[in-house]
Amino acid sequence: MNVVTLLGSPRPQGNSAALARRFLQTAAGLGADTSSVYELNRLHYRGCQACYACKTGSERCVIKDDLAAVLAAVEAADAVVLATPVYYGDITSQLKGFIDRLFGFLVPDFHTNPRPSRLAPKKLAFILTQGNPDPALFADIFPRYGAFLGRMGFADRRLVRVCGVGPGCPAETVAEPLLRQADEAAHSLLGVPAGR
Repeated sequence: MNVVTLLGSPRPQGNSAALARRFLQTAAGLGADTSSVYELNRLHYRGCQACYACKTGSERCVIKDDLAAVLAAVEAADAVVLATPVYYGDITSQLKGFIDRLFGFLVPDFHTNPRPSRLAPKKLAFILTQGNPDPALFADIFPRYGAFLGRMGFADRRLVRVCGVGPGCPAETVAEPLLRQADEAAHSLLGVPAGR
């Protein structure tokens, strides 16, 4: 299985990246190819320009920037890991810009087409960290993006969510049970029972 990982945090050693690393270590141990990791904050790209070229003359986003290679890698992947902290009640702008560019994979009649995406079905691990310890806060993020990503072809989705971690309380030092969520998600997504 080919797993592509997108780190949405501007902090490459932050909590969401730590959970993504743990997920990837476990997935690699289960035989997945986890070599494609993109730090979105290091790339130069624009959000969707609403040019609709992907609906009128091309089957892909026509913007030629650093995100073009990432979109191609996602298209070829079997599974995608999206990792982000919560910033101002939502995912980071870096990850949102990527998600907006997925619009290029929607067919022209996506509003009414029962198969709106050009992407082959994929698996998704959505890693979300937040400093606030209250799990009721920001609980709407995954359902909101999960619904959209489901229409994009990510039918098999797993959430890894850790609350109460921030720069002064890094995930790697908080507790092993928090990191084990990433292990469990990797086992689940790859279809390998835990303990193997």
